[in-house]
This record gives sequence, C-alpha cells and structure tokens, in this order.
Amino acid sequence: MRQTSGVRGDLRLRPVRPAGWWFDGLLLAAVVALTVALASGHLFGLDRAVADWSDENRPAAARWVAMTLNLLGQGTPLTLLAAGLGVLLAWRLRSVRPLLPPVAGFVLTFFTVGPLKVWTARPAPSASVKEPFLSPEQTLPLFQHDLPVRFAQSYPSGHVANAIVWYGVLALLLAPLVRSFGRTVPPRLVTVVRVVPPAVVFCTTVYLGWHWLTDSVAGLLLGLLLDRLLHRVPWNSLPLPARLHGWARPAEHLD
Repeated sequence: MRQTSGVRGDLRLRPVRPAGWWFDGLLLAAVVALTVALASGHLFGLDRAVADWSDENRPAAARWVAMTLNLLGQGTPLTLLAAGLGVLLAWRLRSVRPLLPPVAGFVLTFFTVGPLKVWTARPAPSASVKEPFLSPEQTLPLFQHDLPVRFAQSYPSGHVANAIVWYGVLALLLAPLVRSFGRTVPPRLVTVVRVVPPAVVFCTTVYLGWHWLTDSVAGLLLGLLLDRLLHRVPWNSLPLPARLHGWARPAEHLD
C-alpha cells in the first residue's frame, strides 16, 4: 500500500461565496443555456450589434490601449507567473503544496476551455476581415467544423476564462507569500487582483473584435465555475506520497 504523509486529516471542502453548490449549478446551466441558444441561431443580433459598434468606435489610440490592457489575459504568461509564485512559496515554506494550485489550474483549463473551443467551432468576429475571409453572416454560427481549427476557436473566450482562473490562483498564493516575509495583504487588494484584470480582459476582448460578446460571457461563466472548484480544494489536507517527507507539510495560510 502506498503511504502518504503531511495530511491534517480534514478533507472537508473549503467554503466559497456564495456558499453551496446551487451557484455552481446555476453557472453550469447558464453555460449550457447560452450554448444551446447560440446553436439555435439566437443572440446573433446582439453579438453583431456589439461587434459593429466596436468597429465603428475604435480609433487607433484606443485600439493600442485596449491591446496593451488585453495582455493581462494571456494564458501562457499567467501560467508561468503562477507557477513561479508557487515555486517561490514552496521553497520559502519547504512544502510542495503551493505548487498544487497552479498545476490544478493548468489541468482544469486545459481540459475544459480548449476542448470546448474545438467542439463548438465558432469563428471570431474578425474572421470576415482576415483569414478565412468569411461573410459577416458566416462568422456567427457555432459548429463550423468544415473550417480549419485555427479559424474556429472563439467560443468560449479563453482570455476571459483564463484570466478568472489564473488571477484566482495568484490571489490564493499572494497572501501566504507576503506573510512569509512577515507582512500581510489587505483583503481588498486580494479582491482587486481577482476582479479587476478579468473585467479589463472581458471588455477589451470584446472591444477589439477578438471575441463575440457571448463568447466572453461564456468564458466568464466557465471561469467563475472553475475558480470556485479550485478554491474549494483543501490544499493543505490532500494526501501526498510519503517519499516527500517534510516537503509534504502543510503550507501556512494556503487554505
């Protein structure tokens, strides 16, 4: 039998707000309902109206500002940043447990956002002005599997979903990291880290025409669902292999 160590014994899920699973069910139902509505040809008028307004109100200066701010939602840099904070905190606390949230965040996003994009196969609004140069009407529907995959990965917005998940992971690691230096993080700052960057990414992604409004709404719903799952995990109580010895110890303030 494989031995484990460094376990508190309290494997109860951690509280989230709003409490209970009803909100998770609501988020999942909203994603399903939105997908069904789009698959049935609904909400296209709303998507087109928002995309057209953005195209008509996007001067060069505003475009460059939006593109710069949208970098806040780049998945690869966020993944590396979260992993780096996890490594730093793991080294300072002599525990591998701070590495678990970044790994879980990567696994969750990789096996949800990516497959959904491929399955729904929706082009972005910009697909009518650059490759594959579709007509405006052709850019709206889902399930266009006749297109190459690289041209039909707009739904849901990975920028928005990744921003919510990764800034949630960063907020989870930030407090214990700062405490390891003998300081504290104001709760409001943690809230700002979790809320402001995803909100900026949501707005700029739609404004730049890189995603339809409903793409970003789906990314928001999915990201919130994944974020709640990650924050429920009792990271300090998860069983770890005994061969880690002292490195399996609980990480202070991680939960």
